[in-house]
Amino acid sequence: MLFYDAVNPAPNPRRVRIYLAEKGLSVPSETLSIVAGEHKGAAFLEVNPLGQIPALKLDDGGVLTESVSICRLFEAMHPEPPMFGTGPRGIAEVDMWMRRAELRLMVPLAMVWVHTHPFTARVVKPQYTEFGESQRPRVTGAMREFDRALADREYLDGKSYSMADIVLLSIIDFAGFVGIAIPEEQEHLRAWHDRVSARPSAQA
Repeated sequence: MLFYDAVNPAPNPRRVRIYLAEKGLSVPSETLSIVAGEHKGAAFLEVNPLGQIPALKLDDGGVLTESVSICRLFEAMHPEPPMFGTGPRGIAEVDMWMRRAELRLMVPLAMVWVHTHPFTARVVKPQYTEFGESQRPRVTGAMREFDRALADREYLDGKSYSMADIVLLSIIDFAGFVGIAIPEEQEHLRAWHDRVSARPSAQA
């Protein structure tokens, strides 16, 4: 196997690194520079024609993309400790929280990133800046939803640290890079962020 990685603040490859750290797994990796455009170079496009990181090249030459899908492969290979929930309901709840994080929070955040940030201005032409700025309230609104959800629980699924927490952590930290911090009044989300950031895996 070969894991194609990228340094922070790229949120998607970080999810895989945190997951692997929680599992105690080590996978050969190659780090590509997004700033230098290596993910759009001919060599990597042969691996992933979408030009997106992460990607996992398997021993038989097949390739998996999408961070959660890569982690699901490792979960099936190394089920302990479980990171995608336990039992039918537990698995469904972790999946629900992952989808909420990606659809309710990451989607509008991505629009802010793509259409307002100077880094993306180099490749996104034209940027629809007014539209991008209009998505900021959706980001903070989604953070408010998670703040309410975390009022009575330590982790998202209410049971243990899971892939849902990893997904949300990667998005929240990327939001900070984009310039949208957790609002001060969202005490529950901030306390959760402190807890999960204190885990050694968060440094991956």
